[in-house]
Amino acid sequence: MSNAVFQPPVPHNEPVLSYAPGTPERAALQAEYDRRIKATIDAPMWIGGKAVETKDRRKMSPPHKHAHKLGLSHHGDAKHVRAAIDAALKAKRDWEQMSFADRAAIFLKAADLLAGPYRARINAATMLAQGKNCYQAEIDSACELIDFLRFNVHYAQRIYNDQPASPAGTWNRMEYRALEGFVYALTPFNFTAIAGNLPSSAALMGNTVVWKCADSQIYSAQVIMEVFMRAGLPDGVINLIHVSGPVAGEVIFKHKDFAGIHFTGSTAVFRSIWKTIGDNLPLYRSYPRIVGETGGKDFVIAHPSADPVVVATALSRGAFEFQGQKCSAASRAYIPENIWPQVQKELLADLADMRMGDPRDFKNFINAVIDEKSFDKIAGYIDGLKKDKKNIRIIAGGKYDKKVGYFVEPTVAVTKDPKSVTMCEEIFGPVLTIYVYGTNRWMDTLKLVDATGEYALTGSVIAQDREAIAQATQVLRHAAGNFYINDKPTGAVVGQQPFGGARGSGTNDKAGSYLNLIRWVSARTIKESFVPPTDHRYPFLG
Repeated sequence: MSNAVFQPPVPHNEPVLSYAPGTPERAALQAEYDRRIKATIDAPMWIGGKAVETKDRRKMSPPHKHAHKLGLSHHGDAKHVRAAIDAALKAKRDWEQMSFADRAAIFLKAADLLAGPYRARINAATMLAQGKNCYQAEIDSACELIDFLRFNVHYAQRIYNDQPASPAGTWNRMEYRALEGFVYALTPFNFTAIAGNLPSSAALMGNTVVWKCADSQIYSAQVIMEVFMRAGLPDGVINLIHVSGPVAGEVIFKHKDFAGIHFTGSTAVFRSIWKTIGDNLPLYRSYPRIVGETGGKDFVIAHPSADPVVVATALSRGAFEFQGQKCSAASRAYIPENIWPQVQKELLADLADMRMGDPRDFKNFINAVIDEKSFDKIAGYIDGLKKDKKNIRIIAGGKYDKKVGYFVEPTVAVTKDPKSVTMCEEIFGPVLTIYVYGTNRWMDTLKLVDATGEYALTGSVIAQDREAIAQATQVLRHAAGNFYINDKPTGAVVGQQPFGGARGSGTNDKAGSYLNLIRWVSARTIKESFVPPTDHRYPFLG
């Protein structure tokens, strides 16, 4: 074994390609999209490096064209969960003992594969499976996942380099062991990057993983697994299963070797998981690590000094990119009376310019929401807005249609009640509710923002008055784990804005930073005395 201390490449954020007309990336992505929509695939589970097929096969369809078949996904049951755990535990010893340089090289190679030959594949798969336009797919499934893979190696090296002091006669060392057992990664539909990062970040630190992706993300998850395997990931390190949440939970949360969960999803599901883990604590070999990023009811608050065009752009992009299906999407806004007429004019002009339809047409800004369940939920909120004629005025959108795809118009409502339902509850769709406040009620409105709802994920303040920015930053100190000044509350970049929130929004372990990776290790302190004492008596006894 080499005795050198290797330094991995210095990470840089992957450049975001434009996909403008005439660019080679646009032509390549359109060609890959067309190839994929004409073909069908089988999407097996991957357990111990083997493709596992079952008789329970389910149609995968694009949300914008739900009658179309992309292929069939193979779904399992409790025995497949147990098999995945067994495969993870079997692979654990060799994987944990592999040198960090070798583990890191696998994920660095995966990043380069995604940046090169797999870029169009992962983007096209995400456009088809999750209904993203080309740019939203690029910043997510290509660039952010590449950044996670590269920066995680950098942060892991930083953790390993953190060593204690050693006085004369001793050598103190800190060893960062993988957790004792397996890690469960439970990932959402909305970000392919999150789906790739949650299992791989734990694996990088020497853990082996059982990964359950969202059913609506299985199609693009197959590309992630293909990239990991081509990069040289050993069999059993990451095991992908397609089973129902309750079935997986029944097996995983009662297993003595369950060591932790890496989760992104709803607050209600996360709380239920936490309670189950608490009830089962006596079963486990160690206290499991519980890491979760959950819901959000993300805000934009504008000061009377704010530029109305800046505010409108932050709202139109922050609320409606990827149909509002981001944990960070702006879904409640507080606008002062003095600039509201101009903000409204600019916002409505932006919405009038947004086309909605199939992501294959690169002129479409808005696409379909993920599935029928989500569509029905969002439609229910819009219907509720329409019924509340006393407090609510819908100024844009309000229509929806699911005959061909799950399309919901970007909807903007103005409310007289700052505690109305859509100002407080997470919708996860293209619905923005605005409260217009009295121009002289700035400080009162800041306190209102902080006290509304249970979440604290992202938020932004827009102002030209520096004192107002300072006031907002202080009053809203605990209202958002990612706080933006004069920007929309979305678009966190790995290595620049580590992501996560507190309160009902999760454990704030900051994906894209060392803070997250350090949760996937269990430190051991080693003290070595070079010339140990041979007399039990201390000088004070003389």
